Amino acid sequence: LNQSEGGQSTCVFCRKNDDCPNKYGEKKTKEKWNLTVHYYCLLMSSGIWQRGKEEEGVYGFLIEDIRKEVNRASKLKCCVCKKNGASIGCVAPRCKRSYHFPCGLQRECIFQFTGNFASFCWDHRPVQIITSNNYRESLPCTICLEFIEPIPSYNVLRSPCCKNAWFHRDCLQVQAINAGVFFFRCTICNNSDIFQKEMLRMGIHIPEKDASWELEENAYQELLQHYERCDVRRCRCKEGRDYNAPDSKWEIKRCHCCGSSGTHLACSSLRSWEQNWECLECRGIIYNSGEFQKAKKHVLPNSNNVGITDCLLEESSPKLPRQSPGSQSKDLLRQGSKFRRNVSTLLIELGFQIKKKTKRLYINKANIWNSALDAFRNRNFNPSYAIEVAYVIENDNFGSEHPGSKQEFLSLLMQHLENSSLFEGSLSKNLSLNSQALKENLYYEAGKMLAISLVHGGPSPGFFSKTLFNCLVYGPENTQPILDDVSDFDVAQIIIRINTATTVADLKSIINECYNYLELIGCLRLITTLSDKYMLVKDILGYHVIQRVHTPFESFKQGLKTLGVLEKIQAYPEAFCSILCHKPESLSAKILSELFTVHTLPDVKALGFWNSYLQAVEDGKSTTTMEDILIFATGCSSIPPAGFKPTPSIECLHVDFPVGNKCNNCLAIPITNTYKEFQENMDFTIRNTLRLEKEESSHYIGH
Repeated sequence: LNQSEGGQSTCVFCRKNDDCPNKYGEKKTKEKWNLTVHYYCLLMSSGIWQRGKEEEGVYGFLIEDIRKEVNRASKLKCCVCKKNGASIGCVAPRCKRSYHFPCGLQRECIFQFTGNFASFCWDHRPVQIITSNNYRESLPCTICLEFIEPIPSYNVLRSPCCKNAWFHRDCLQVQAINAGVFFFRCTICNNSDIFQKEMLRMGIHIPEKDASWELEENAYQELLQHYERCDVRRCRCKEGRDYNAPDSKWEIKRCHCCGSSGTHLACSSLRSWEQNWECLECRGIIYNSGEFQKAKKHVLPNSNNVGITDCLLEESSPKLPRQSPGSQSKDLLRQGSKFRRNVSTLLIELGFQIKKKTKRLYINKANIWNSALDAFRNRNFNPSYAIEVAYVIENDNFGSEHPGSKQEFLSLLMQHLENSSLFEGSLSKNLSLNSQALKENLYYEAGKMLAISLVHGGPSPGFFSKTLFNCLVYGPENTQPILDDVSDFDVAQIIIRINTATTVADLKSIINECYNYLELIGCLRLITTLSDKYMLVKDILGYHVIQRVHTPFESFKQGLKTLGVLEKIQAYPEAFCSILCHKPESLSAKILSELFTVHTLPDVKALGFWNSYLQAVEDGKSTTTMEDILIFATGCSSIPPAGFKPTPSIECLHVDFPVGNKCNNCLAIPITNTYKEFQENMDFTIRNTLRLEKEESSHYIGH
C-alpha cells in the first residue's frame, strides 16, 4: 500500500508525502503494516468508520478497514487530478464527484469536522448568507489585521455573532488548531458556542485538545512556586527571614489575600497554620475601603457534570475527533481564562450594582412568600437598593416591629421557593405547570426573587436539575432531558415500558394502549423497527419536561435577568452550576472555627471551650448540629456563596447562656468555670431557641 517518493512515506489515500498538519492533519506512519496516512484524509474518507478504540489501529480506525477503503477508492477517479484513489465524495444528493482531500482543498471544497464528517464539492458547499452588505470599504481580518473585502466567500468568513468581525479562512484554521476547542472563540465578543457551531459548518477543524500554550512543558512552572519569606517589621527567628520549618512556630504563613507576603507563625502570634493572616497592605485595603468588606472564603461543592446532559439512548457518531491525553478528564474543569472564576467573586461583582440607598421590607416570618411578593411588587421597590428587613406580626394591633436579618429572610424565602408548587421533583427540581401561578405571574416573580437573593447575599439554591440549568444556559433546543426529570409516575411508567420493549409487536401494543396520551402530546410516530422506540422516548421526554412548561420557563427566565444574573450564569456556567444544582458542603468544626472571628479581647478559657464544643458537635456528642449553631448565630443553615456580611464574630461575655444576634451575625458565648457547664448551656439555649421559633411560625400559620 505504501509508496515512497524521495525516500519519504506517502499517504495511502492522497499519494502525497507532504507533512503539513495545518492543511492535512498529523501524518502518521505505521511501519509494522507499511502504512502512512494523513489524519484528515483518513477522517474524511466516505467509506470507513472508526470501529476501534483510540489506541487501536490508526486513531481508532482498524488496519483492515483502512485497506478495504484504499481498495474501494482505487476504483474511483478524482474529478480534479483525474487520478484514482478518490476516497472522498460529495454528500449532496445525486452529486457523483469524488476527490482526494488535497484536491478538494485546491478546488475549495468544504469538509465538516463534526457530526457525520460530511464533505461538499465546490458547487454544493454551504455558504454564508448576508442579508445586506453596507460595507463600502475594506475591513481588517480580526486575526492578522490585513485588509480584506467584506464579502463572504470560501476564503473570507464572517463571525455569526459580531457583524463587524471578518476573517481569512487560513487565519481561522491556524487559530483553531492552536487554541483547541476550549479556547477557540470569537475575537470580538468572546462567544464560543455560536461561533464554533458556524465555523464547523463552514469547514474549520477545531481539535478537541488543550491550547498549544497549555501543552508547553513547564509553561506555568512559576505559578507553582510558593512565597517563603517573613516580611513583618521585626522578625524574631534567629535563623533569618528565609527560614521555614513546617509544623513548628517557625513555619511561614502567606497572606491569604495576596499570597505574596509572609510571616513566621511566631512573629505574628499565630497559634496555628489554619488561622488566616493578612499583610499590612491587604489589611489596609480590606478594612479601610469603607465600601467593601471581605467575604469569608468557603469551599463550594464541585460539579461532576456541567455540560449539556448526555442524550438519552442516543447513538454517537461513528467517527470521533481525537482528544489529546487527559483532555477528557479536563473538559469539565477547563473553562478558559474567563471561566476560571470563583462564584463568590462573580456574585460580589454583581453586588457592586447595589446602591447605598436602603429599602426597608416589612416581612411576616409566618407568611414569608406573600410578604416577599408584596415587598418586591411594590412600585417603590428597586432591586438595586440595599435591603433592610423588619419583622412584623400579622394582625398585631400594636403595630410592633423588630429588626430582622436580611440573610435569614433570604434563606427562609429560598426554602419556601424550593418546596413551592412552582417546582416539581424530589431533590433535583424542574419547573412545574401551574395555571394559577401563570395567571399571577409567579414564575417571573420566582426568577426575580432568586436573582435578588443571589446578588444580595442569599444562600445557594442548590435544587435545580441539570436539565433546568442547561435549558437556562444553553437553551431548551440544545438540552435533552432524562428519565429522572419526570416526576409524574404514570408518564415515567409509559417511558419505562416503551424503553424496555423487546420486540416490535410489544412496542406497538404499548403504543396502542397509550394512544390517546401520545396523540394528545403530539408524539405519535410510525413504528417500523425496534430502534424507533429511542426517538419516541426522546419525544415524550422533550414534551413533558421542556415543551409542556415552555411558558413558565420563559417567564422564570425573564425574572432571572434581574440585576444581570442570567447573563452572568450563561457566561460562567461551570461556576454557577456549583450553587444552583448542588447543596453546599456539610459544615465541620474546622469550617465554623475559621468562619467566626474574635473582635473583642477573648477569654482564652472560653475560646478553648468553644473549640472543644464544635468538635463535640461534629463527633455527635451533642444534641445540636453544626447547622443549628449557624442558624442560631446568623439565621442561615449554610454559608452563602457571596459570604456573610458582616463577617460572623464571637464575643466572650459573663452571661449564663449564649446569645445570637442574627442582624450582626454575632454569637456571644458564656464564660463558665467548666466545659460541662459550657456545653449544657449551649445545647439548652440553641435547641430550645430554634424549637420555639418553629412553634411560633407554626402557630401563626395555623391562625
